[in-house]
Amino acid sequence: MAKRSRQEEGEKRPLNKSGIQKLLGIFRFVWPYKGWFILGLIALGLSSIILLAFPYFSGKLLDVAQGKKDFLLTTINQIALVLIGILLIQSVFSFLRVYAFTLVSERALADLRRHIYTKIIWLPLSFYDSRRVGELISRITSDVSTLQDTFTFTLAELLRQILVLAIGIPVIFILYPKLTIFMLLTFPILVLAALFFGKFIRKLSKKTQDQLANSNVIVEETLQSVAVVKSFTNELFEVARYKKSLDEVVRTAIHASRYRGLFISFTIVALFGGIVAVSWYGARLVQTGEADVGELFSFVLYTAFIGGSIAGLGDIYSQLQRSVGASERILEILDQPDEHSISNFETKLKGEIEFDSVSFSYPTRSDVEVLKNISFKIKPGEKVALVGPSGSGKSTIISLLMRFYPVQSGHILVDHRDSTHYTLSDYRHNIGIVPQEVILFGGTIRENIAYGKSGATEQEITSAARKANAWEFIDSFPDKLDTVVGDRGVKLSGGQRQRIAIARAILKDPSILVLDEATSSLDAHSEKLVQEALEKLMENRTTIVIAHRLSTIRKVNRILVIKEGQIAESGSHSQLSARDNGIYSNLLKLQVEVK
Repeated sequence: MAKRSRQEEGEKRPLNKSGIQKLLGIFRFVWPYKGWFILGLIALGLSSIILLAFPYFSGKLLDVAQGKKDFLLTTINQIALVLIGILLIQSVFSFLRVYAFTLVSERALADLRRHIYTKIIWLPLSFYDSRRVGELISRITSDVSTLQDTFTFTLAELLRQILVLAIGIPVIFILYPKLTIFMLLTFPILVLAALFFGKFIRKLSKKTQDQLANSNVIVEETLQSVAVVKSFTNELFEVARYKKSLDEVVRTAIHASRYRGLFISFTIVALFGGIVAVSWYGARLVQTGEADVGELFSFVLYTAFIGGSIAGLGDIYSQLQRSVGASERILEILDQPDEHSISNFETKLKGEIEFDSVSFSYPTRSDVEVLKNISFKIKPGEKVALVGPSGSGKSTIISLLMRFYPVQSGHILVDHRDSTHYTLSDYRHNIGIVPQEVILFGGTIRENIAYGKSGATEQEITSAARKANAWEFIDSFPDKLDTVVGDRGVKLSGGQRQRIAIARAILKDPSILVLDEATSSLDAHSEKLVQEALEKLMENRTTIVIAHRLSTIRKVNRILVIKEGQIAESGSHSQLSARDNGIYSNLLKLQVEVK
């Protein structure tokens, strides 16, 4: 909430024609529930109109109590029953209004959240390069919550207050012309002054919220990096930093409270002063016989209704501005081109790969050419290793093969066809990856292995676990496959996570396999088990291995040495290691010396 408040002013958008169109663009999610929405509007209109009769009959109650007989209802009991009836009928319509608008907003915004999430999950990786995950989560949470407030409360209040003003002002003009003219000479000045003062107070409150947000950032950073804090024994430093930030919050809040106190005092004086002024003028009219006590009482009630509606329009306008901003950001995501494709997973590739004069630069770094006219072929079932320093382009080759980014120059052919010829989901279904840093979902081992194949049977999951040398530790857990791995798999060791990832890849049964330094950072025992599992996984599959530890790629068919986005050397381990002053042989010597 604090972070959101910090951006609140920047999130507002003008409530002009363009802004309203953006808000209506989101309104299409309400359309499937238009019946309930119309019912809510009708109930809103009827409850507002009926409630406006309350001040009129309240005044007549006083007139009849004083002995006046010029009204249709002649006893105070009759008028009291009418007043109770107005309240009961109004309460029924208010319930219908709240229920209908809540039903529409909850269902419509659930559809909107689902639509945004579906859109986000299908967006290409190039979109994520320029977006932060926190920002995208904010679209589903904060922005949709803003719209929820608008659809549930703000629009209803706006329509209700417009009805009160549209009906109430003509009514008091007709029934009480002298009092109305006097009110219009005094109230607008008081209301405008209150609105101006209120805006100033909101700015001070925003400053307090900004500083509180900064304090929360300190908490978030230190808790996320608590191991670093403790390793440098900086607990006292962080506590002092947080205390200093909180002191600023308190200082600003106390400063703002002075003005808030003045604002409350001014509001009381202005509001009740206006009522006193109108009451004084009305009392003079009663004293001279130009008005009745009941008329004065009714007018004061009408004035309170109308004054409250005018005062509430400022907050409603501000809320609508935020809603336009939220709509704009949501529509920006919904209008993005995505990768959504209908897949039947019937395409089974052989695994022949060809890069034909491929050049590439990342969209966020268009001035840096990562791959430079690179060409190579991989036969079906061949094992090829990519070797080279960090930043040479190895991971980029994999990203282009996976179609995470479109090729800017040249072609990538798979089974003699351009990779873009295949339906994206069908194409990626044929490629399996075992990454260097395995990230598991927070559920069970069963769910993480089954992620490789939707609807996998118990036998298939168990078989994949055995082939991956994972059953050894899975069977030792009390809950076996139902063991919860924790957030990102933190309850498992690195080797265990790697073997779960291998089991997932085995279950997927891909035609093309990518291994991204899958045995790095493992102890000798875990590395042996993982390496055995990988050898089973690589059988009869086209395999691309990204390797830094050259000892793990001695058995591959071919090694491609990548340097500055180009293939500098190509050959088997024995061929490349025999070259004098070759890049691969020098790397091999360095690693042997380090050992």
